[in-house]
Amino acid sequence: LHKKPQRPFPMPIQTNDLTIELRGDQQQIALITLNRPSKRNALNDGLVLAIRDVFQGMPHSVRAAVIHGHGEHFCAGLDLSELSERDAAAGLHHSRMWHHALDQVERGPVPVVAALHGAVVGGGLELASACHLRVADTSSFFALPEGSRGIFVGGGGSVRIPRLIGTARMADMMFTGRVLNAEEGERAGLAQYLVPQGTALDKALELATRIASNAPLTNYALMQALPRIADQTADHGFFTEALISAIVQDAPEAKARVREFLEGRGPKVKKQ
Repeated sequence: LHKKPQRPFPMPIQTNDLTIELRGDQQQIALITLNRPSKRNALNDGLVLAIRDVFQGMPHSVRAAVIHGHGEHFCAGLDLSELSERDAAAGLHHSRMWHHALDQVERGPVPVVAALHGAVVGGGLELASACHLRVADTSSFFALPEGSRGIFVGGGGSVRIPRLIGTARMADMMFTGRVLNAEEGERAGLAQYLVPQGTALDKALELATRIASNAPLTNYALMQALPRIADQTADHGFFTEALISAIVQDAPEAKARVREFLEGRGPKVKKQ
């Protein structure tokens, strides 16, 4: 990876809508908090753009990030109170703004863990689906109410959510307004971890700390190569895998870690 100069990014940062704090001895974990509890952390344009700016300006010390919501909910979706009537052109550009912002989460500089509780609805589910891992506590519920409101997802949900749960399940949620509880959401694939109420953030920070200990180039390959391989034909995917594998294992840190393992100094996989 090309090393850029350290970005000036004093911590903690707080805006009206977003709080960012660096955690850990080496400030390797960025804790990003949606901070509109009176609105159930609904996403307005300012908050979407703030998320974009955070990931575009992430300090180089950070190796993993956690997104969670302040208050009783992760995110209840688009702030409909700020929704203005738009013609087709304006609506297209607004949706593309969301796409660019959430692309900074999915394909930005570091792996991202979402800590989910309460409402994970509409645009909130689109944001969660852009993260790489999702931890839901038992208070979480998932919904896509756009169908009943006469609108359509516009933040990348039609691409990302079916990759997690399949087109038929997403269509069901939008056709019928079906709300999935935490257990149903975890079984469907909307979360990889299900934890007791009030513990999602602790678990997400634990996972982020573990992820931050990986070789950075391996994490980067998982974020950038793995989803692209999934979109390729099998033949192209095998070739891309071979290229990425060769590049990653040639990194000095990878060679040092393999050598430690072969010499009996590296950790072994154990039953948990």
